[in-house]
Amino acid sequence: MIPRLLYLVSHPIQYQAPLLRLIAADSGLHLRVLFERVDTVAGYHDPGFGTHVRWDVPLRDGYDNIALAETDLAAEIAAADVIWLHGWASPVMRRTLRLAARLGKPVLMRAENWDGAMPDGIGPRGWLKRLYLRWIFARCRGFLAIGSANGAYYRRFGINDDRIITMPYAVDNAFFAAHAAQADTASLRHELGIEPEQQVILYAGKFQRRKHPEQVVAAWKSLRQPRPALLMVGDGEMRAELEAMAEPGMIFAGFRNQTQLPAFYALADVFVLPSEHEPWGLAVNEAMACGTAVVVSDQVGAAFDLVDDSTGAVFAAGDIAALTVGLAHVLDQSEIRGQAAASRIATWDFRADLAGLHKAVAHVLG
Repeated sequence: MIPRLLYLVSHPIQYQAPLLRLIAADSGLHLRVLFERVDTVAGYHDPGFGTHVRWDVPLRDGYDNIALAETDLAAEIAAADVIWLHGWASPVMRRTLRLAARLGKPVLMRAENWDGAMPDGIGPRGWLKRLYLRWIFARCRGFLAIGSANGAYYRRFGINDDRIITMPYAVDNAFFAAHAAQADTASLRHELGIEPEQQVILYAGKFQRRKHPEQVVAAWKSLRQPRPALLMVGDGEMRAELEAMAEPGMIFAGFRNQTQLPAFYALADVFVLPSEHEPWGLAVNEAMACGTAVVVSDQVGAAFDLVDDSTGAVFAAGDIAALTVGLAHVLDQSEIRGQAAASRIATWDFRADLAGLHKAVAHVLG
């Protein structure tokens, strides 16, 4: 009998939609997706970007899905063989854990936590958080680790290795690689005012304090002349502050949607993510899939699995001098490191996700 897998997630997520279509097409699993909310599909105000966002890729097509408001949670759980949760923060997730336990349904947990991004804290607050997490984890049969730091997080709570199955945090590599290959980067350079042979440093994401785009600007200013162009793609609360830091060679391109991003990655020689407390950083995957070298802080979850000297550089979070050195080092051999990045990300993909999910389902149904 084909296992019936119920996946519960907060809302349709642009990164996940192609993975869900792949799982739905697999003959070895019967997938049904339950969204806590679906109002974001028509567009919404994203507080991180500080602007209205409507993703230009299909979010609910190609797989069986339903909104929680349109069904009964207990009935959905009762009809499934395995429950897969994306996180545990919402009351609905916690209710699902209780219902699954009552109905004898095994739960697979997939979340983004690792100690650098979401530390327990100290004192009574840390003790209470650990108590709460032990309650959550005791109701899960298996754990889908998105990367090595995430797996280590579960082990710290006493989860045995046989209950931790790798399901890497991935993007649609084929989508980004194909769009990057087709991109007219010469025209994009002209549009942005970048010289034909000038190197390009790219920051793409939310202009938020935790992500530290201002550190990219400071490091760029420290590079020796002639400097590469600094391309800032995105928007958010720090926009005015960053614009006040601007010098010639720094370009703001605004928010860009999913189908537009590959051209920017393809144009860049290096992508930078200097965040602190970053659970993963899927933009790192996107850049690497487009053949772009990456420089990230050591507080970016993806750094532990995807970034080393062959694909880019990792620097100590907050150390602008180290970021500057890392940028100069990677720019010196950006093409070679970009090729290595594409090679490295090739197996960190949805096929590996599907294999991990199959292994996890078989384990909990054991």
